[in-house]
Amino acid sequence: MPSITDNLITILTRMEAARKNAVAPAPKTQLIAVSKTHPAGAIRPVLQAGHRLFGESKVQEALAKWPALKAEYPDVELHMVGHLQSNKVREAVEIFDAIHSVDRIKLAHALKAECVRVGRNPVLFIQVNIGEEPQKSGVAPRDTLALVAQVRALGLNLQGLMCVPPAEAAPAPYFGLLKTLADEAGLPLLSMGMSDDFAVAIAFGATHIRVGTAIFGARDYSKPDAAQ
Repeated sequence: MPSITDNLITILTRMEAARKNAVAPAPKTQLIAVSKTHPAGAIRPVLQAGHRLFGESKVQEALAKWPALKAEYPDVELHMVGHLQSNKVREAVEIFDAIHSVDRIKLAHALKAECVRVGRNPVLFIQVNIGEEPQKSGVAPRDTLALVAQVRALGLNLQGLMCVPPAEAAPAPYFGLLKTLADEAGLPLLSMGMSDDFAVAIAFGATHIRVGTAIFGARDYSKPDAAQ
């Protein structure tokens, strides 16, 4: 069985190949190693291999694992890639360096208040419900530019858009639409692509891909701290 470190090397190699094959990739594509539901023991080999960019989906899980790891590896960059509840904004601003799930102006106002309070200014992405699926969070594509303008007016560090295409659909049209929206909004960052489709996302200009299972293996959602 390949080790977690082997998996990391494989993903980085595949990323480089995808960038070489892309007609117009982003100037840089970064790998977010999504460690949600995985313990510190599974994360350490990735840290020891030199990787420093990680993603978590739940604030409480991040608080349980990452303060100690960040003390050992202070150059770690931690991204919030899951849905953010308003009552978790304070902790999120304190621990995360970027938040990919801004999907409503009420949340943006809460983020603004906490950024002022703690003196931090995390990079923000607006989450777009690119397939307009009722079970998913995110702003509808047609309302994205209006939300971008509202968030910008608050003086927040808005830099990009994020999406998760419908699971059973070909992802290319959805990545293409997100790229178009980002260009129209003048936003430089695109968070799109996961374990199964990141090569396609890179072809459409992804600056950040979010890969968990292909690095850490299948998640055990039966654990008490597993994402629900």
